[in-house]
Amino acid sequence: MKKPGYGRFLAGFFLFCWAVLSLPLGAQQRRQDPWWHTLELGKRYYRSGSYGSALRSFEDARNSRKNFYAKLERDLINLLSIHEVRRLGDDLSLVEVYIEKEFRVDAAAALRELYYRVPKESLHNSARQALAGLGRFKTYPEAEYWIGEVYRVEGETGIALGQYQKAYDERALLESPGFETEILYKIAGLRRMRGEYTEMVFALEEILKTDTLWSQESFNRTNMMRSLEANGINRFLLLFRHNSPAVERAHRLLGMYYYAYGRHNRAAEHLLFASLIQNTLIIEILKQDRYDYGFTGLEKLAEEAGRKRDLVSFIEDTEYFRTLYYLANSLHAGGRGGAAREIWTFLRDYGPGEWRGRSANQLRNPELDRIPEITGAPP
Repeated sequence: MKKPGYGRFLAGFFLFCWAVLSLPLGAQQRRQDPWWHTLELGKRYYRSGSYGSALRSFEDARNSRKNFYAKLERDLINLLSIHEVRRLGDDLSLVEVYIEKEFRVDAAAALRELYYRVPKESLHNSARQALAGLGRFKTYPEAEYWIGEVYRVEGETGIALGQYQKAYDERALLESPGFETEILYKIAGLRRMRGEYTEMVFALEEILKTDTLWSQESFNRTNMMRSLEANGINRFLLLFRHNSPAVERAHRLLGMYYYAYGRHNRAAEHLLFASLIQNTLIIEILKQDRYDYGFTGLEKLAEEAGRKRDLVSFIEDTEYFRTLYYLANSLHAGGRGGAAREIWTFLRDYGPGEWRGRSANQLRNPELDRIPEITGAPP
């Protein structure tokens, strides 16, 4: 004899099962500690200095995802290998009809997961593209990146570079927008450390492809440089803004690199963009505190920024005064002495110790001092 309420329990149980099975497999998997949880565990190990445990977690996360999508791929291959299905050709909609008619649960689950990950219309009703799409998801670029991070801190720079490249090659699958830029910065940093400057420049220039102002015709850069030369740095900063923090470091590193090898006009362009981005961000932060804030000159900007702890940290992190100093040197080398002297004067009066002293020397006797930490041959 059935207990009271058994029927309601059974109905509720089947309703629950139906709801779970209706979810994309990715959503079901996330309910069961999937690869992303293992990745986060590895990050905690990494940040605590337990690099062996971190590496095992990152590799487990990579393998877990690979195995998950490999199974889905096999399930769809098995379905597409059936004689009746082969006769349907590449028509994905006909394949779906067959799956539903024959109740092919595994193949249906594979397609549900794929449609969760990519827009169905992007497959162009192609069964072959659906199969290829599932195969792509076997890679896990975030895990490849973090494996590279472990090898980097352990001093295995060659292996780390290979891991970063794997992650970058599969950047279309990254789940964090803009993370490919961070990968390129890591590649550039290791290339620089290894003295592989051609490859360093290539990585940094890849980052600058996202800088729309820089990537436009050189006419814009030429006009900006002419404005700086004619009007000086303060007037220039009144006329131009460039809020693009992701590319600031790439411009700065390339500017220093080109300066070190005597390509002063190219260095000046990059350092001008780096300084413009730095000043734009400082101005925007000051505006958050005072809606009516308006830029009047570097002197006042330096005074106000010096009273805000977050801006002091930002100025240190972005080498604000160093960037201005080598921008002035590059301008002087390119025959733009007036703009250079204005920047040196600001640094002499408002810069910190090293850049104050160097700028005072430049005003007395300009010379192109070197950047000693960069060696090797320019590209």
